[in-house]
Amino acid sequence: MSAPDASPLRLGIAGLGTVGIGVVKIVQRHAEMLEARTGRKVVITAVSARDRTKNRDADLSSYAWEVDPVALATREDVDVFVELMGGHEGAAKDATMAALKAGKDVVTANKALLAHHGQALAELAEGAGRVIRFEAAVAGGIPVIKALTEGLAGNAIRRVMGVMNGTCNYILTRMETAGLPYETVFEEARQLGYLEADPQLDVGGIDAGHKLSILAAIAFGTKVSFEHVVLEGIGCISIDDIRRAADMGYKIKLLGVAQMTGRGLEQRMMPCLVPAASPLGQLQGGTNMVVIEGDSVGQIVLRGAGAGEGPTASAVMGDVLDIARGTRLPTFGQPAARLADPIPAAVSAPAPYYLRLQLLDKPGALAKVAAALGDAGVSISRMRQYGHADTTAPVLIVTHKTTRDAIDVAIAALPATGVVEGQPVALRIEEV
Repeated sequence: MSAPDASPLRLGIAGLGTVGIGVVKIVQRHAEMLEARTGRKVVITAVSARDRTKNRDADLSSYAWEVDPVALATREDVDVFVELMGGHEGAAKDATMAALKAGKDVVTANKALLAHHGQALAELAEGAGRVIRFEAAVAGGIPVIKALTEGLAGNAIRRVMGVMNGTCNYILTRMETAGLPYETVFEEARQLGYLEADPQLDVGGIDAGHKLSILAAIAFGTKVSFEHVVLEGIGCISIDDIRRAADMGYKIKLLGVAQMTGRGLEQRMMPCLVPAASPLGQLQGGTNMVVIEGDSVGQIVLRGAGAGEGPTASAVMGDVLDIARGTRLPTFGQPAARLADPIPAAVSAPAPYYLRLQLLDKPGALAKVAAALGDAGVSISRMRQYGHADTTAPVLIVTHKTTRDAIDVAIAALPATGVVEGQPVALRIEEV
């Protein structure tokens, strides 16, 4: 950490949506407090957005206006370029690179930009003696980046996992509490404005996968490798799965897990069962939670708002204030040149699995299913059959620890038994 400068820290904010205006409000409302905490004034000198005439519920009249964010990023009266536009190509990428080349520090909330271009941006920043800060890019107001890079820097991280998309957690908990099917709650979330313009970014696990890949890079000292995150969305989850999982003491969450194993770096974002009594199992609504396990500290649980004007702007300002204090850290916790090329794990670590099957009412049906699982090396721990519906009955199976590959082999063999109707649902049970 270098000695803080006494001159004002001048911000240029690109993107005046919900988060951008949230940052403006904090700077305007808490000017004296920010100066007291950093030893220097924090001021906004210029802003950029597509539509200057839009009513944004904030006084922007004293700031210079740039239509082109690249022009904003290279202004002489801007020390820190605050990128809040979103998107991993186009204006966000161009302006961020321009800012670094012009000798500006960068603060961003853009997880997609870092997931796709994090290594190149880190090398550019560190080569220019600049910093990129991105606390707001992962889990909104939860200070998980700072926890990994600073507070837990003395730990070898064993595992990082969490619920990192509030929209998916809202959908799953709303299905559970209201007894509504996925399609109904999806439409409700869309009308409430919870979903991205492309809903697959949320329900397909892409948004959360971006965040997981960033955390994995910091935790395990590797280059960001979003392309190796195994993604599976929540569209396959039915209200029946939620109810049956509850019967057995579990909740279903879109859970991200990253861990370094003897097989390589494992990164997966997919629906999993977690114990209902666990912190993750008790997480409700749009809240996020990140669980970090270190060799010295044990397990740390961070919980809070994962989105919204206030929480995300709070994270942005935390980064701004660190820069104002003179804190200079490598982008991903260690120099970009030392980050390793990750070897993606070909097979996930063994775990129990939940299987839901629609079994035809035929003699010996359960025995045939058990034989198919056994032939694939999958051992049954628990089995439960529910009441018949016409000619079929739902059957739930919890396996002993096995691999997803073995589960897939077993599922592929089930049609040949002649006793299973439809496509089985298989969900990993995560030990938390």
